[in-house]
Amino acid sequence: MLGDLPVTSDDRVLVDYRTSDDAGVYKIDDDRALVQTVDFFTPIVDDPIAYGRIAAANALSDVYAMGGRPLTALAIAGFPNDGDRRVLAEIFSGGLQTLREAGVALLGGHTVQDQEIKFGYAVTGEVHPGRVWSNAGAQEGDALILTKPLGTGVIATAIKFGRAPKDVAERAIASMIRLNREAASALSRLPSGAVHACTDITGFGLVGHASEMAKASRCRVSIEVGAVPLLDGALDLVERNTPGGGRTNRDHFGAGVSVAAGADPRRVQMMFDPQTSGGLLAAVAGPELRQALAALSDAGVPAWHVGSVEAVGGLSFAVMLR
Repeated sequence: MLGDLPVTSDDRVLVDYRTSDDAGVYKIDDDRALVQTVDFFTPIVDDPIAYGRIAAANALSDVYAMGGRPLTALAIAGFPNDGDRRVLAEIFSGGLQTLREAGVALLGGHTVQDQEIKFGYAVTGEVHPGRVWSNAGAQEGDALILTKPLGTGVIATAIKFGRAPKDVAERAIASMIRLNREAASALSRLPSGAVHACTDITGFGLVGHASEMAKASRCRVSIEVGAVPLLDGALDLVERNTPGGGRTNRDHFGAGVSVAAGADPRRVQMMFDPQTSGGLLAAVAGPELRQALAALSDAGVPAWHVGSVEAVGGLSFAVMLR
C-alpha cells in the first residue's frame, strides 16, 4: 500500500519501507538512531495471556532484527463492545509480562471497538547508525542462519480446529513467546561487519522473507530444505492444516522460487508457512559461520545453518529450494 506514495527525501531516514524491512530507522545524531515498528494480529491461541505474550514478542522482534534495542511500546487493541473485559485484561497482562522481560516501558496505547479481537504494539527502539542491520546487505558467499524452527502457522491452524496434540501446541506457544533478544545480542557480538543482513521470519514465511532479502540485496538465496528445522509435530499436520497465508505466500512468491526435483512436498510447503514471532534469518559472512553458531550456542539460542547467498548471474528466480 505504501509503494505508490512519494518517497521521503529526508537524509536522516536510514531505512524505510522500500526494501520491505522489518522496521524503519531514523538517525538522530552520529551515535543514535530510532528504530520504529508496529504489529498486531488476531488471536492464534486460546489462552489470552499467551496471546498477549506472543503479540508482544512478535512486535519486539522487528527491533531486534534491525540490530536495535527496544525501549518503549504503545499497545494497540480492537475488542468487541460486548466482549468479556476480563479476557482483554488478561491479554494486556500477558503482553506486559513480555515487555517487562524485555526491559521495555509501556507508555500507553489506543483501543477501538471491533467485531474481532486484535492486539499488538507500536515499538520504539534505538540503534547505533553505523550498526543497523537491514535485509539489503546480503553478499555472495554468506551463510544463512535461522534461530527458530518453522511450523507455527500450521500448528496454530490445527489448534483452531482442535487437531493439535497438547504437547505440539505447547511447544509452538513456547517458541512464539521466546524473545529474539538473546539471538540478536549474540550476533551483535561478532566481529564488526560479520552480519551483512538480517530479518525475522513472520507472516511471509521463510521463503517470503528470504525472497525480500534476495530482492533487496540483488542476490539469489539457496535454502537446504532438509536443513531447515521444524517444530515437532508440524510436518504431520501440514496436509490438513495449511493456513490460508501459506497458500497465499506460495501464490505470491512462487514465481521467484526454484524447487529441486525430489524435494519433499510437505517440507516445501513448510517453507511458505506464515510464522508468528518466528526466528531471525541472518546472512553472515561465510568465514564467520562457525563463530556465529558458537556465539548463539553460548547464549542458549538454538541455531541452524540453512543455506547460502549466491550471485544472481542473470537467473530469473530469487530463492532456490534444494
